Amino acid sequence: MGKNSRQIALRVLYEINEKKAYSNISLNKNIDYDVGNIDDSFIRELVYGVLENRLYIDHIIKQFSKVKFKKISPMIREILRMGIYQIIFMDRIPDSAACNESVKLAKKYGHRGVYGFVNGVLRNIVRNKNNIKLPNKSKKPIEHLSLKYSHPKWMVERWIAEYGFDFTESLLAENNKKPKLNIRVNTLKITREELMDILERKGLEVQKTKYANDGIIVENPKKITNLEEFKNGFFQIQDESSMLVAQIMEPKEDSLVVDVCSAPGGKATHLAQKMNNKGKIISRDIYDHKLNLINKSAKRLGIDIIDTEKFDALKIDEKLIGKADFCLVDAPCSGLGLLRRKPDIRWNKNRDDLKEIASLQYKILKNASKYLKPEGTLIYSTCTIEKEENIELVKRFLEKNSNFKLIGFDHLINYKENLDTLKDGYIELYPHIHRTDGFFIAKLIKLS
Repeated sequence: MGKNSRQIALRVLYEINEKKAYSNISLNKNIDYDVGNIDDSFIRELVYGVLENRLYIDHIIKQFSKVKFKKISPMIREILRMGIYQIIFMDRIPDSAACNESVKLAKKYGHRGVYGFVNGVLRNIVRNKNNIKLPNKSKKPIEHLSLKYSHPKWMVERWIAEYGFDFTESLLAENNKKPKLNIRVNTLKITREELMDILERKGLEVQKTKYANDGIIVENPKKITNLEEFKNGFFQIQDESSMLVAQIMEPKEDSLVVDVCSAPGGKATHLAQKMNNKGKIISRDIYDHKLNLINKSAKRLGIDIIDTEKFDALKIDEKLIGKADFCLVDAPCSGLGLLRRKPDIRWNKNRDDLKEIASLQYKILKNASKYLKPEGTLIYSTCTIEKEENIELVKRFLEKNSNFKLIGFDHLINYKENLDTLKDGYIELYPHIHRTDGFFIAKLIKLS
């Protein structure tokens, strides 16, 4: 590893855990352009590994440190976390290197003498790494799962109540695994088979996604956005779950589509693809820089039917009432389906957030529903597995809006394994079952 790799990882972790920075933003800001592929991967593995296992790692620190956890300074705490992650989880890093490099960081960033403390704690862990104690699984199941898989207790408790113990344990384990990179073929420019052939010739291992017709799984991606094929708009990075939104909406050419929470534009550009770049898509967001992302993607992909507009989905646009053929509500959500990709989300949410979010989602759904013509299609989607934000919210909407109903779409998904609700008009996707992000999609039709 380059001499600065651990320093960069340390800086990123400090920003995330102490300054509440977003992991992806902090990583992109701190990783220099001249960092090589190996160092880039190492930094990302270290950062995401520490974030995914933070509770378990802190549990280890508490077992082996003579200094109380809260008394350890934030920077030294991050150095210990990084050292422990390398010792426990990274077999290719020798224990001696993990200790020595951590001590060097402590000398650089800590006060005099603190490196002796770091050295002592880490070497003690190396000697005892097979004797780390966890709460008893049968006597304290919630505490056990919470610490072992590093998810907040309230989350574990909630999911056990909703889904049962075994389901929850499998989900927690999957949330700590590295997700595969998915890309969406831009069928306006190339077919899936043609793009797969090109990528294979460049040494990439690829396979088709199971559920999404336009998706490719890339097993060994390396700076994939540097490829000519990306720059020429042959593909977009997007998770398979998210690709299913346009597939399930099935918008027609020359339609008017309103996408009320559109940024960063992955779904809007896919909708344009499905419409053969004919018709009009109104893509909205409340931030200019996010609207710029949509415009940038559309231009790269060769799409010109997207009109971006700055508009708050919590307000009603009188001009659009009864005008749209299709409407997409990809609602702001708790993001609890994305913990594999953004592990810091688990530390930034609490129970109360979910109630506030559900109330926001309902208002947006209610407003958006007014834009549809009779027989118009409404898609509601989220990247969370919380039923309160998903099917329960849709059912609440239907109870108060009898002119809408769920409509089945089993004919639109070829691979139907573990998708038992297709005919009921919605799907729930889970990382450990479907190998996608946790996701929800409901399809409604306006009757009158």
